[in-house]
Amino acid sequence: MTRTILIVGASRGLGASLRARYSSEPSTKVFATSRTTAPDTTPGVTWLTDIDVSQPNVGQKLVSQLPKSIKISTVIITAGYFGFETFDAPDWEKQVQMYTTSAIGPVFVVHHLVKAGVLGEGSKVILVSSESGSITLRHEKEGGGNFGHHASKAALNMVGKLLSLDLKPQGIAVGLVHPGFMRTEMTKSVGFDKYWDAGGAVTPDEAAQSLVSFIDGFDLSKTGEFWAPRGPGDIGTAEDVLGKDLPTPLQLPW
Repeated sequence: MTRTILIVGASRGLGASLRARYSSEPSTKVFATSRTTAPDTTPGVTWLTDIDVSQPNVGQKLVSQLPKSIKISTVIITAGYFGFETFDAPDWEKQVQMYTTSAIGPVFVVHHLVKAGVLGEGSKVILVSSESGSITLRHEKEGGGNFGHHASKAALNMVGKLLSLDLKPQGIAVGLVHPGFMRTEMTKSVGFDKYWDAGGAVTPDEAAQSLVSFIDGFDLSKTGEFWAPRGPGDIGTAEDVLGKDLPTPLQLPW
């Protein structure tokens, strides 16, 4: 039986690794989005181009490029933006972009996919969040700053919870995931590469492997929940806040 995966934000980082992993499966068809042109011609991948989650028309543009009557088994929204800030130097434009990309755009993507009949009973929506969006896990040992990054992920978590309530009657499961602290250009661009080793950062391929396994077992029984498929290993405040001997996967607090 063929399944169809849609990856929003598939040109780099985790999205690119998910694209490669899913497209290697003979029974899986992959639709992948790019903000510009198709970056390659990976077999088994159909590119949807000029898809920018920070733009108001993202949902319409996405649906317009999908084949008529297509049914998506799982949509994974990985698109993100991280603009570094401190208390002494907050940045208005960076914050607006982070909130728009993380917490506003996904609502319109999911809305248009559902209204077009692309998502329906049995479909899954996976929103890639971050443990940084957990208010409970914030701890004095990591300090403040990076307001837009943390707060936009907290907003995404609320968006996912609300979507889960709207879509559960239609049989659509919605999950929030912290895929892991990753060795990507995004974390390097804000200087977090200096924490990669101490923080247990993994490659996007390693994070994708864990996430795919988690998605395979994700269903309506977990809809609206926030999970770390790789467990607490890269979450610096997990033991301080939640205690020791934590399980993997780990359900995270809001």
